[in-house]
Amino acid sequence: MIMLDLLDANTLITANRDYYPLDQVPEFWAWLKHQGELGRVKIPQEIMEEVLAGRKENDPLIDWLSSVDVQAALLLDESVIVQLVRDVTDRYGENLNDLELEAIAKDPFLIAYALAKPDDRCVVTVEVSRPGTKRQNRKIPDVCKDVGVRCCGPFAMNKRRGFKTGWQT
Repeated sequence: MIMLDLLDANTLITANRDYYPLDQVPEFWAWLKHQGELGRVKIPQEIMEEVLAGRKENDPLIDWLSSVDVQAALLLDESVIVQLVRDVTDRYGENLNDLELEAIAKDPFLIAYALAKPDDRCVVTVEVSRPGTKRQNRKIPDVCKDVGVRCCGPFAMNKRRGFKTGWQT
């Protein structure tokens, strides 16, 4: 079974902003789309919506992500198991208020998709572990660890998947 990497919104946003701008390293984005077509990398609907909701004027990432062929390649074609979202949300803390729930945003959905098949999935995020944080400030790697889900950073995924410029040749 091939491991499925599930991307957090920040992996796309940070990649485009900091190290693989669409207009400077288009090979990365073509490779990412190709990984989606192979079923190795996907973005859950809730995370896709989170990224698209951040649209700014002249936003190349949103334009790229909005294209039909990219959506077809990268969008995870399944529904979340609501009970798993609840289970993950409980790991942030008991009786979270509306402001806390807003702060954790769609992270519990991302983790719940991985939790649905924990042996075959890995959450990819730029967040780093901060075990001392509480409630809405908890980081994805720490919650993943709590629920038994693999988690890695984008560079670890890229290395494991063999990304390199000129990958198409």
